[in-house]
Amino acid sequence: MLSTLAAALRLASIVLCLIVGVSFALFVIHQTSDASAHQQHVVNSPNEEPHSFRSTSTRNEKSSPRKTIDEAAEAVTSPFSDVTESWSSEWAKRGVLLLLTLVIYGFGLGFIARVMRVRA
Repeated sequence: MLSTLAAALRLASIVLCLIVGVSFALFVIHQTSDASAHQQHVVNSPNEEPHSFRSTSTRNEKSSPRKTIDEAAEAVTSPFSDVTESWSSEWAKRGVLLLLTLVIYGFGLGFIARVMRVRA
């Protein structure tokens, strides 16, 4: 019984960390592609004001799988969201939430699962 629960905890730990990790990776890809598009626009249009560029992709135009992953990651990290609530940097927010998820869910649940297997 305990070994089954330990396996379920370990699986939950892996799934939760993967959800948040994939969401962070998609965020990084989106941010870097937007930065690249912005720099190309600045180089190709030197006479325009640099802040006039608008990215073609916005948060509301996410694909369905991306939106689902981000919503799941937001649900997983919601217990920690108060820590980063007042921060202005989206990179810092997402990075800290990723680290907290890896520590709490990854290490914490993994540790509990290992303790349960040893005691079983």
